[in-house]
Amino acid sequence: MRASFSKMFFSFVFSFFIFLSSCSVSKQISKQANNILLQDSAINTGHIGISIYEPSTNKYWYNYNAEKYFIPASNTKLFTLYAGLKYLGDSLNGLHYIENDTSIIFEGTGDPTLLHPDFSSQKVFDFLHNTNKKISITDHVWQFTPYGHGWAWDDYNERYMAERSEMPAFGEVVKISLFNNRLKAYPNEENIFLFPLIDSLHGKFKLQRGRNDNFINIYPAKDSFFETTIPLANVERGNRSILQNAFQKEIGLSSLAHLPSGYKTIKTQATDSLFKIMMHRSDNFFAEQTLLMVSNERLGYMNDEAIIDTLLNTDLKNIPQKPRWEDGCGLSRYDLFTPRSFVYLLNKLQSEFGLERLKNILATGGEGTLQNYYIHDSLYIYAKTGSLSNTAALSGYLITKKSKLLIFSILTNNFQGKATTVRRSVEAFLEGIRERY
Repeated sequence: MRASFSKMFFSFVFSFFIFLSSCSVSKQISKQANNILLQDSAINTGHIGISIYEPSTNKYWYNYNAEKYFIPASNTKLFTLYAGLKYLGDSLNGLHYIENDTSIIFEGTGDPTLLHPDFSSQKVFDFLHNTNKKISITDHVWQFTPYGHGWAWDDYNERYMAERSEMPAFGEVVKISLFNNRLKAYPNEENIFLFPLIDSLHGKFKLQRGRNDNFINIYPAKDSFFETTIPLANVERGNRSILQNAFQKEIGLSSLAHLPSGYKTIKTQATDSLFKIMMHRSDNFFAEQTLLMVSNERLGYMNDEAIIDTLLNTDLKNIPQKPRWEDGCGLSRYDLFTPRSFVYLLNKLQSEFGLERLKNILATGGEGTLQNYYIHDSLYIYAKTGSLSNTAALSGYLITKKSKLLIFSILTNNFQGKATTVRRSVEAFLEGIRERY
């Protein structure tokens, strides 16, 4: 009896000590947040939400506006990453096809690596280019739009807003450069670019693509032109004219809406090689195509709205605050997530796929979008940035000096001033936590 009482007493004392310690940590971090973040001259013109969690103890170290909704910008890609890791396997499905003695009928899978300069291995190209058979693409109806819901329509000419496609090629962009006073394009497509004489412009001009076509016009400008990258308009099935030029053969349009069962598949890239670029470079195009590929694998068709709804009602049904999730990349101003939701997702990511795998996919200090941050002794943070006008976000993993693993999410919206100032304050805050704990 006395031994049992002593055991209960010491258990109570230990629990009470842990409680006091936890309260102390929360107070200390609260003080740091107040001094470094909440009083920041840029941040306090807007709104900020913070959540810091220790998975080993299942304890939140600190929360501030953690259950309020923010526009997360490219932090949305963390949700897309989870979907990709969950459903795309170890390598990407690059092409589905059926064939007989004379012909091949194929359909795209959404794989964004076809003829993309980041990937030297091109198994789909090799297959379709080298065959002597007639090739044609299926004619099923698209179930997605070229742009996501809530994207800024007048950004269509910017390289970061490439259109979504069932079978994208060259990253769905054209790169145009100036060489010996002549404009050169890659891919080089005749009859789609209007390049008038530029001699009279003395090198000072800009390029603008048509809103709904691939005609690119030249206008006088104050600055000298060197090169630019412009998204292509997906004006026909899989941009067949561009694919035909690349494969050097005609691509027909099949009467089949879908391939019958028993089709074959060509595997292309390791999925993590795609995800690493997507997260390090914050590649919007790769993120959008990843979500479409997940939809194709999970539902049998490509529809971003349907796959988002499915994920939120199945794999992510226990999320603490259900987000308004509109796209794969975070360009949408309609996206709304809470810091607690990102902590939940990051915890789920490391539980299901392992931190070591995520370390290879996410950027650390001095890499990718963290290239100019967390440089000293950098291998202690693995995170995803988010950037839109008046919006800066950072969510990820932090390893402290005492080897504690923390999961954090810091979202800032509607501030006036430069995002760099906000990011430096967040950097100082996280580095302070790392040094102290």
